[in-house]
Amino acid sequence: MMFLRMSRLTPLRKLPNDLGIRRVEDGIKLREIDLTEEMVKRLVRQMEREEEQVAEREAQPKQSSSEEDSNGDHQNSSDLETGRKNTGRCLTEYNRYSWEHIQAATSSFSSDLVIGKGTYGTVYKAKFQHTIAAVKVLNSLEGFGTQQLQQELEVLGKIRHPHLLLLLGACPERGCVVYEYMANGSLDDALNHRRNGMPPLAWYDRIRVAWEVATAVAFLHSARPDPIIHRDLKPANILLDRNLSSKVGDVGLSTALLHHSGAGGGGGQQQSTMVRNTTPVGTFCYIDPEYQRTGAVSAKSDVYALGVVVLQLLTGRTSPLGLAHAVETALEEDGGDSFAEMLDATAGQWPPEEARELAALALRCAEMRRRDRPGLREHILPALERIKDIAARAARETKALLRTASSSAAPGHFLCPILQEIMEDPCVAADGYTYDRKAIETWVSMKDKSPMTNLRLPSKSLIPNHSLRSAIMDWSSKNR
Repeated sequence: MMFLRMSRLTPLRKLPNDLGIRRVEDGIKLREIDLTEEMVKRLVRQMEREEEQVAEREAQPKQSSSEEDSNGDHQNSSDLETGRKNTGRCLTEYNRYSWEHIQAATSSFSSDLVIGKGTYGTVYKAKFQHTIAAVKVLNSLEGFGTQQLQQELEVLGKIRHPHLLLLLGACPERGCVVYEYMANGSLDDALNHRRNGMPPLAWYDRIRVAWEVATAVAFLHSARPDPIIHRDLKPANILLDRNLSSKVGDVGLSTALLHHSGAGGGGGQQQSTMVRNTTPVGTFCYIDPEYQRTGAVSAKSDVYALGVVVLQLLTGRTSPLGLAHAVETALEEDGGDSFAEMLDATAGQWPPEEARELAALALRCAEMRRRDRPGLREHILPALERIKDIAARAARETKALLRTASSSAAPGHFLCPILQEIMEDPCVAADGYTYDRKAIETWVSMKDKSPMTNLRLPSKSLIPNHSLRSAIMDWSSKNR
């Protein structure tokens, strides 16, 4: 009996020993983790020191003077040192490009590649391996232009949005920023289509652009930990890609609404709604009048500029001077004929009700007093979303009609036998006939017989018809 009791107690006596062994093992593992983390930290510190040494070597007067001889009058050695100090705290926030890389991508800043010029710098079209990009180069690394550069790197280096211009990288020591390339230039270029030869934007594209810009601005306003106010929203800073999708750029004048402790909230954090005593910056006619008068900037300052931009989209006017008053007067007149005449006819047949609603919304945004302007998320975005959905349906219907018209005029062998539309990616199937790739892939996923012969397809392989695709592209470019 005693033996039985002893045998049952034996496992209980072993348990403390097992726990002690586990504690030792856990301690060893924790020690290994601590050592690993310390090794990683040492490696990071070593890499940072090496980067600093490389940057210092690149900033030597001897090297900078030789580069200056090869490039002309962009910067000197003192500019390099100034730029390195001013932008050094942003160095890990974006891809780094060497000066030689920038030079090669822009063909040593060829004048043939200039796509824009501003007060503080020049923008070049550049090619990095297989990527087309835009490179902005400051005229000097001293003064307000450098502050704008630093602000762009801090903002665009940290945040991403489908309708904010994408920052690809920078060479901060030389005052260069690399952005994604926007094939259709700026909204200002599009509104000046008579001057630059661009086809005019259709009304449904203009409504979509207004909504896209509003979503980008709302995203900036909701940034954390501090909301960002753009302060220079205008058509020249709204860029269009090859599909006419818009992206807001040039955030160099933006400012953050810093948080502060609430006065009566027990020390809790409370978000500021404006920044006071800032020097008014931006472009005349787009600057919030209240901000211009008091120096107090808020989210409603961007709302004012958005309202002016929407009025320009409606009317096609490149100058915003007196535009709000003219549209308001036209809307108040009986019958609405004056307002209909103000709408840009090159954009197509505007839907009257939606155009008037959009104009009324834009005028509310452009009110002189901040408190009279609607909230971006609460009122503006929902209204634009609804009008944008109506415009999107009209866009689909219009484009379908255009495709049908083009198809009826195109040579028969340009048409897909399944869709009876011009092929975008013609491919030869196993039955010997050419189809649009998407159409035949969808077909064979459901059936194993040829759409033309009704015989079983020996395989599902497709061979691209490059010669036919080239012929279709050539015909399409001549018949636009």
